[in-house]
Amino acid sequence: MEIKGKIIKVLPLQQGEGKNGSWKKQDYIIETNEKIAKKVCFSLWGEKVDQFVLTDGDEVELMVDLESREYNGRWYTEVKAWKVTILQKEDSLSTNSGFVEGNEYNAIESSAAGLPDDLPF
Repeated sequence: MEIKGKIIKVLPLQQGEGKNGSWKKQDYIIETNEKIAKKVCFSLWGEKVDQFVLTDGDEVELMVDLESREYNGRWYTEVKAWKVTILQKEDSLSTNSGFVEGNEYNAIESSAAGLPDDLPF
């Protein structure tokens, strides 16, 4: 399933130790680009958390899996992103694109057009 929209909130990083080792999970709230906008909480797990530093205002396209589980008679649904494309970073002058599929980093492009050449670094 595909979701496009703007990151409107980055929730606190969650991490811990489980029977299979350490884990980490980052949740985000995205507002869709539909006529009637919807807000969706999605998660990045493990290495994907480090591969993409998403911030408020970033325009993204996600490929997600939906998974529901029952616990004590109640059902809980999680939206897990497995592919992320950053369409536009909020905090930069240029557009950054890239995506992650599985655990493999495939591509990232950036444009430095309009930036001065006399940067001190």
